[in-house]
Amino acid sequence: MDAVGAYRGLPVENPESLQDVVVPIPQLRPRDVLVRVEAVSVNPADVGLRAGLPNSREPRILGFDASGVVEALGSGVSTLAVGDEVWYAGDFNRPGSNAQLQAVDERIVARKPASLSHAEAAALPLTTITAWESLFDHFELTSESRGTLLVMGAAGGVGSIMIQLAKELTDLRVLATASRPESAAWVRDLGADGVVNHHDLVATTQQQAPDGVEYIFSPHSRGNIDAFATLLRPFGHITAIDDAEGLDLLPLKTKSITWHWELMFTRPMFETPDMDAQKKLLAAVASLIDNKRLRTTATTVIDDFSAAGLREAHRQVESGHTVGKVVVTR
Repeated sequence: MDAVGAYRGLPVENPESLQDVVVPIPQLRPRDVLVRVEAVSVNPADVGLRAGLPNSREPRILGFDASGVVEALGSGVSTLAVGDEVWYAGDFNRPGSNAQLQAVDERIVARKPASLSHAEAAALPLTTITAWESLFDHFELTSESRGTLLVMGAAGGVGSIMIQLAKELTDLRVLATASRPESAAWVRDLGADGVVNHHDLVATTQQQAPDGVEYIFSPHSRGNIDAFATLLRPFGHITAIDDAEGLDLLPLKTKSITWHWELMFTRPMFETPDMDAQKKLLAAVASLIDNKRLRTTATTVIDDFSAAGLREAHRQVESGHTVGKVVVTR
């Protein structure tokens, strides 16, 4: 089958950073479905993985987010059928979605929203799982939860769906970081109650939340710990998704602030007993979308499912100036 792969980490401007390749059709495990991939999106996780790949004689097939159609079933599959239109975010330990066909465990695959195209659906799974697990697993929020949530990187993929989930499924006030007019307009349109500037985080947040905030979501933790300690109320919570090594968290101790790590790949990587929680949350979000309570975060669609098209998507995401999600479709 055709796929897009990488043999080593290279700058995205290099034509060899992502290459068109031909690889064997994946063999199915008992719980796998074989999906014909119709659209994928590119996340910072894809960009970071591509740039840091070690040298290899075999191509690494990248890609996490995908929307497509089930083509075949493993012997133990019981929740999906051939012909189902599905969406998922995949498994870090297996070949990715930048291919014609992908084998994925049924426990992390759900039927996509019927009201969305494959391109619109592909924008959402990884960021939705990350946002959902942050809000409802780590912060343990409910429909009755109150207080203020500060969403860092709010115009990006995770922030764009987190704002919607928090406003739709909790009673929180949501503050969103944005520094450019287009990103500020985007987060307000998604439902943010206020916009703050990450270049002047403490002052602009305190203007809107003088008594502090209860929750912070952080994709950018380095250099912000003192600011978080200032802004959070006692017994507040932070969930972080970045890879900032060597963080000094001691400033958080005085207020008994809790630090959570979120990695949406944990359940599939370790095949945890509740691995199908991701299937269930994707099904719940699909229902919310079909009932017009949430919307896609796709903003750029590249109609070129090839190495060239994916390099362009990686280039845009790597620029750090994207709003919403960049999707590549057939």
